[in-house]
Formats: sequence, C-alpha cells, structure tokens
Amino acid sequence: MFEFAWPWIFILLPLPWLLRRWLPAASKTEVELSVPFFNDVQALAMTQQSSTPAWRSHTSIYVLMWLLLLSAGARPQLQGELLEQPTTGRDLLIAVDVSSSMLYSDMELQGQSISRMDFVKQLLNTFISERHGDRLGLILFGSQAYLQAPLTYDHHSVRTWLNEAQAGIAGANTSMGDAIGLAIKRLRMRPAQHRVLLLITDGANTSGVMSPMAAAELAARYQIKIYTVGIGHQLQAEAANSLHDTSSLDLDEQSLQDIAQISSGRYFHASQAADLIDIHKALNRLEPAAQLHKPQRLSKPLYYWPLALAWLLSMLLVAQRVYHAYQYKPHLEETH
Repeated sequence: MFEFAWPWIFILLPLPWLLRRWLPAASKTEVELSVPFFNDVQALAMTQQSSTPAWRSHTSIYVLMWLLLLSAGARPQLQGELLEQPTTGRDLLIAVDVSSSMLYSDMELQGQSISRMDFVKQLLNTFISERHGDRLGLILFGSQAYLQAPLTYDHHSVRTWLNEAQAGIAGANTSMGDAIGLAIKRLRMRPAQHRVLLLITDGANTSGVMSPMAAAELAARYQIKIYTVGIGHQLQAEAANSLHDTSSLDLDEQSLQDIAQISSGRYFHASQAADLIDIHKALNRLEPAAQLHKPQRLSKPLYYWPLALAWLLSMLLVAQRVYHAYQYKPHLEETH
C-alpha cells in the first residue's frame, strides 16, 4: 500500500506564491552600464523567448520541481505486511475456584459488601489488562477442573469468560490438585522459564483424583511456578451453617503456602480491598509483563525518486541556460 509518512508537508505548497506576493521586489542598486547595442540584444532575447514552446516554460518547470521536492519531503513509501513482534512474555494460566463457597459475601470493596467471586473478578480484571505480551489461559475448578480458555493473546476474551463465570457451576467441592494437574498438562510443552500458574481459592482440597502436594511436586519438575492466593475470612460457625455445603469454607493456608514453596512461587492472602493492590504489585514485580510494542509494518522508502527527478529538471534548466548563452554569443559579436 502506497502512502506518505508526513503528508502534512503539502501545506507548504503555496509557500513560493505567498513569498512572491507578500515580499517586496528586490531593489536594483547596481550601476547601470550604457550599452550601445542594448536594443538589438533585447530584440534577440524576445525572439528566442517567443520561439520557446509553452511546455518548456520556466515557471511550469519550477512548479513541478517544487511539487517533487515536497513529495520527497513527505516521505512516500510502500507499506508491506505487519512485522511479527517478538514476544518475551509468559505462558500464564489462571485457575479460579468456582465452588459454592465463593458465593459467600464477606468481602468489602468501595464500602459495599460483595461476594468472594466478585472480589476475585475485580482482582483479575486489572491483572489481565496489564499482562502485555503474555499468553493467558483460564481454568475453572470446583468438584472438577476444566479448561475455560486455552492459552491465547486474546486477553479480552479471557476477561469475558472470567466475568461470565458463576460460583457453583462446577460443583460444591474444591479439586485443587486436579486444577494444578490440568495446568501442568497445558504448560509442560511451553518454553521453560515462562510457565506460570496463578491459583486462587477460598477453601481446602476436598475432592479430585490428584493430591495438591503431588501436583505441586510435578509442577516443580516441569519448572512451573505456582503463585497461590487465598481468598476470604474464616467463617463463624453460625455463618457457615447457613450454606448447604461447608466443606470448602475452611481456607487451608498451610497447603497453599506449601504448594507455592515447592514450586518456587509465593503465597498471598486477600481479605480486603487493600490486598488487591498489594497482590497486583507483587505479582507484577515477581513476574514482570513484557513491554508493549506498537505493531510495525515493513516499509520501502520511495523519496529518492521524486528527489532524483527534481535534480534532473534542475540540471536541464542549467543546460538550457548554458545552451542559450552560447547561442547569443555569435549574434552579440556580430552586433558589436
């Protein structure tokens, strides 16, 4: 695709006409010479000018040269395909607990009481929006774990699937070990040193085939870092009895700490709005996001074509003046 990189340069198009119109004419202060044969020279010059075709008019050539110089200055170029930007980000899976205990509204944000699920969505929406260059995926787990979004650069879709997730859709229990095992299956073939799992839960492992500790050891073998986040407060007995299933309400912080330690990760606990900012900053510091690069196209510059043509026209003007000078010389000698 052809385009000018600096098209605004064409606003200078009327500049020569404006200068000629507004600036005063050059004053002639030199001493005039008395030439006896001046009338003959002037008549000869008029004859030569009348015989010059219209297309060889100096004014039109100057206008064309000015257009060519402006075109060269506007940087004409041919745009090619979009260059593939090097990605230095991570393959980061986010595993979110969607057991029924995430419905409990013991969290507070901006003066309002919200559920644990809404609190997690608030944390992750900000986190996902800043993971430039990372491939993100989403795992939801309750009684079973399943892959909601495979690893992708489409962060908008990941946020959409996260916001559509509802607590209790995967059962009432918590299969933490199975969630880690599913993440290992998806991350083990990815490049080493870029495999990260963010595990968010509000309870203890109560179901599933794989134990969390065995899953953490397997993750460490595949060089997968696991950052664990415990959500919520410890519930009072009367509050816990108000829910149909209380088996996943007891936050097992010790297990989450052990999982993070085994896999060279880190454990965080979130129970209030201030923790969101601290966790967000800590994760970005421990796993920095890649720099955001503006997409670029392979472009081929074409400025030298109009520049060369303008130079060629100027040389033709010089040659024309030299030619006329040699033409006038015999006539002047004869007149003299």
